[in-house]
Amino acid sequence: MSEPKNTAPPSPKHPTEIDRSVEPTLSGEPLTGDLAGDDAAAQNDMAGVQEEMAALKTKLAELSDHFLRAKAETENARRRADEEIAKARKFALESFAESLLPVLDSLEAGLSVQDATLEQIREGTEATLRQLKAALARNQVLEVNPARGERFDPHRHQAISVVPADQEANTVVSLMQKGYTIADRVIRPALVTVAAPK
Repeated sequence: MSEPKNTAPPSPKHPTEIDRSVEPTLSGEPLTGDLAGDDAAAQNDMAGVQEEMAALKTKLAELSDHFLRAKAETENARRRADEEIAKARKFALESFAESLLPVLDSLEAGLSVQDATLEQIREGTEATLRQLKAALARNQVLEVNPARGERFDPHRHQAISVVPADQEANTVVSLMQKGYTIADRVIRPALVTVAAPK
């Protein structure tokens, strides 16, 4: 008696098994036709992208280096500028003080004379005043001393009163106190009376 034929369908393969007959690209067999061309083009594209990425990384490193150098140079320049400003202030004050020392010496010398006459005191005071004015002028501290009839300048003069006068309106009638500028900047305006409008 013959054995009956097994007509049941073959049992399915385990789900993790790869059917190599359906996917020949995973088997390691060489690709043929269009598939092989697509794979080669993809590899060429990938190689081009990698080269471009390497070039961009190099460029990024260069730009990053330039940025850090520029930042360091800017910080150094700022620090040097701050130091120069501090030195300029310090030495400007030192120079001003040095120019006033002879004036101090003259005042002390004048006061040390016990039996000076009135004329000697006046001469000494006038000499000391000349020294002081010269020291101020060397340091660009200049007088604002408007003459009578000079046009009133609100940037350099301060009107303490407006008075009737026989001169053009808004002109200086009299000076009450001199003003001073330093390097063209008013540190104290001249106090003046000004002619009233007629």
